Amino acid sequence: MQVTFLGAAGTVTGSKYLLERNGQRVLVDCGLFQGYKHLRVRNWAPFPIPPHSLDAIVLTHAHLDHSGYIPALVRDGFRGPIYATAATCELARILLLDSGRLQEEQAEYANRRGFSKHHPALPLYTEDDAKRALKYFRPIALHHPQDILADFKIHLRSAGHILGAATVEIVADGSTWVFSGDLGRYNDPIMLAPETIEEADYLFVESTYGDRLHPPEDTEQQLADVITRTALRHGITLVPSFAVGRAQLLMYHLSRLKQAGAIPDLPIYLNSPMATDATVLYQRFCSEHRLSPRACESMCRVAHIVRTVEESKRLDQQRGPAVIIAASGMATGGRVLFHLKTLAPNPHNTLLFSGYQAGGTRGAQIVAGAPSVRLHGEDVAIRAEVVSLESLSAHADADEIMQWLRGFKRAPKHTYVVHGEPAAADTLRRRISLELGWSVSVPEHLERAEVAASTPPLPTEPHAK
Repeated sequence: MQVTFLGAAGTVTGSKYLLERNGQRVLVDCGLFQGYKHLRVRNWAPFPIPPHSLDAIVLTHAHLDHSGYIPALVRDGFRGPIYATAATCELARILLLDSGRLQEEQAEYANRRGFSKHHPALPLYTEDDAKRALKYFRPIALHHPQDILADFKIHLRSAGHILGAATVEIVADGSTWVFSGDLGRYNDPIMLAPETIEEADYLFVESTYGDRLHPPEDTEQQLADVITRTALRHGITLVPSFAVGRAQLLMYHLSRLKQAGAIPDLPIYLNSPMATDATVLYQRFCSEHRLSPRACESMCRVAHIVRTVEESKRLDQQRGPAVIIAASGMATGGRVLFHLKTLAPNPHNTLLFSGYQAGGTRGAQIVAGAPSVRLHGEDVAIRAEVVSLESLSAHADADEIMQWLRGFKRAPKHTYVVHGEPAAADTLRRRISLELGWSVSVPEHLERAEVAASTPPLPTEPHAK
């Protein structure tokens, strides 16, 4: 068996792990690279192997850094099944169609305004590409092991994090390979805790928050304080938010705060059609989260839904206090960019970032204190108050990752620390080595590990394109 790290190695985006055995090829996750330009350009490079040579894809969850490259892979020749939980299949439909549509809109806008260095600017893939990709999705229930190829069996367990998120266990060639995907939090108010896994020969564990802990502050009190002081300035609280997971968690907290009278009676807008569609799925997949039907309904009804572009534009003319939740979470695209252009220069307003900001994204720049950011070819001043609430993250922090790892009854033969910035991944590597005594390493991009059954991994080498 060989594993090649085609993404999320040395970075927190672009998850792709290629398993090869006896001519069979399975890809675990198929995500987009985001953040720094040198990472984003990888999305445009030819795939390291012919897409038609892949036999299957297995997804841990639907977020674009784990699923967003699928339409390009299908366009370029992949025709195999894509296995995921039912909720992930539904969320992927929403996210991938929106991603293709958004890329077309961004390319058209860049060409119309003439600020792209490419002539013409082109989308990575289109909405039609995404539609064609969706027919290859195959839902699999949690806790129902399934053969996907000869001597390749997969078993999905809940990872928490977002609806449908799963850890992936693959049994092949007499060995067990476990991919954590993105692990959720043990005390998340909406999602269930990640399930314990007791054994693996080879483990791939995420490290997004591998070097830090979530602050212990009361999330709802912090949220109430930010919204209230912004309202007293007659300002608007703009929340760039991931459409799946983060938007729903925000709406849950806001519904509780409104019911308790802990925030002013101001309008709340959800300016993301795909977040709206995703929220409905929480009622459909009620067994996968903690909310009661009443709490779920309250979450779904707390915000005014903004569906059309015209309604979105009118929000920028909003007078008086309000809360606007808009995609995307790291301000890399979507409707939130237009709100930023209008709201960020006004010191009465607040920009509230609600979780991890990958390096190289506008969100990371703003949180770090950048005086301005580049939007649609223009420098936009950041004079609004900037607040980062990492306690709203849906990712396990370093201690929670270690808690999950301590659930293993025996040490894996080797553990690979993936899906984290270099400092986070290496900090987690050291903790695993020192506290658990496991064999552990941080792979590099395109590194290949060759593993024989019942033996430790052989030396790694760069993957030959």
